[in-house]
Amino acid sequence: MWQTVFAEFAAGPKAEAAEIERAETELGFALPESYRSFCLACGAGLAGGSVRIAIPSPSESADLVTRSELIAHSIASVIETREGHRFEVEGDDPAVVERACFFGETEAGEFLFWDVVPGTDGDERREYEIWVMGADLESVRFGGADLYDLMRRLQGPAVRGILGMGAEPLPSSFLGDGTKGSAGLH
Repeated sequence: MWQTVFAEFAAGPKAEAAEIERAETELGFALPESYRSFCLACGAGLAGGSVRIAIPSPSESADLVTRSELIAHSIASVIETREGHRFEVEGDDPAVVERACFFGETEAGEFLFWDVVPGTDGDERREYEIWVMGADLESVRFGGADLYDLMRRLQGPAVRGILGMGAEPLPSSFLGDGTKGSAGLH
């Protein structure tokens, strides 16, 4: 499936099922199916030359749970220093930020997160909307209905509504960490 999303595709180190289950336990919700598919098929790497998705991994620098907590803590620390801070949320639902579970970032400093709306069944494999917090830590824009949708939208004109009016469509590529042309883990 991911080879249809990325014209240039070289998988990186992939998540194992046990690591995905561990992350679900630690996060307290079932990970979306599109994300699980990404972790198992693509692994760690760089999408579109700009987007890095954290995957469940024994390596703390790449691990979803560790990265999610680190990003959330870093954002909270910055927000604490800004008196009267408010997020400019597309659609005017500021609660989307309160339900955020961060799972990725761009080379330009934007953060990707799921709007984790509690379901009726904790084991339910559901998709959560994906949102993008601007590097300014003020703007929050809708990214996609799932990870497939986000990656396709980033490759076309919709990228301007996600990453800003100056953004150009990202290349249709995924270069896994450790492959030729990959910069490796951050």
